[in-house]
Amino acid sequence: MGLLQVTDLKKNFGKESAVRGLTFQLEQGKCVALLGPNGAGKTTTLRMLAGLLEPSSGEIIFGEHHSVTDYRKWLGYLPQNPTFYGWMSGQEYIRFAAGLSGMEQNEIGKRTEAVLAKVGLQDAAKRRISGYSGGMKQRLGLAQALVHEPRLLILDEPVSALDPIGRREVINILHQIREETTVLFSTHVLHDAEEICDDILVMAKGRLAEQGSLTSLREKYREPLVIVQVEREREALSWLDSLRNKPYVIQADIKGDIAELTVHDLGLARDELMRDATENRIPLVKFEAGSSSLEDMFVKVVSEQ
Repeated sequence: MGLLQVTDLKKNFGKESAVRGLTFQLEQGKCVALLGPNGAGKTTTLRMLAGLLEPSSGEIIFGEHHSVTDYRKWLGYLPQNPTFYGWMSGQEYIRFAAGLSGMEQNEIGKRTEAVLAKVGLQDAAKRRISGYSGGMKQRLGLAQALVHEPRLLILDEPVSALDPIGRREVINILHQIREETTVLFSTHVLHDAEEICDDILVMAKGRLAEQGSLTSLREKYREPLVIVQVEREREALSWLDSLRNKPYVIQADIKGDIAELTVHDLGLARDELMRDATENRIPLVKFEAGSSSLEDMFVKVVSEQ
């Protein structure tokens, strides 16, 4: 069932167009990744969906409530760089956020305790936020976005500023959250999108460049790919450069001692390359045969805009 319908959404700042006519639908129960390079319009789009920025034109309809203009009570939102009152404890902050959402007083304590446990902050609940690590603050931000049990959770780059440990903590929490509510998040980390999302929206220059399920987009853009790395010897590097002229190679991206080869037939290319390397006594460091990744799709789609 459609949870959020966006039609011809636009946002102008003076003469500059940040978002140029987006049309898409979010399905209830899905986890959707919004991808795009810097300046693509992702944050502006999320802020409009969250009700924090007035669109220049277009329509946003939430669920079946076509007549409801303020649907923010059903949303949870976490900005890219959340700010907190450092003098508050984590518990105090979540109780404060719950109160702002309009939650009944008799529910606030129970929901605060539950959501802090969900994000793994129950043991730090009474500590001042000023003493929290970056990962703990991001988890606290998730807690405030979830405390009122939203139907849609909107996250702007939720892991971009975190170290690997903090990033993994937040990704693990998102795995749990996506089982309970619909999630829309923007990210530059394409591996995260592959790991947890169902559908993908790709923005470029304020427009929607591509959209669809992760499975369908992988199938649409998948190309046979061989990656070859050789030792840095003159003969080996010369051989590597010669691969661009092989009849089974569609495209060759050669940088130093590594070649990424898009090929017609993966089996044929693999066999021919191994035979050729053996006959010429080429010292191989790495040889991988597979298919193009989400990152390859992303680069191709964005570069075509």
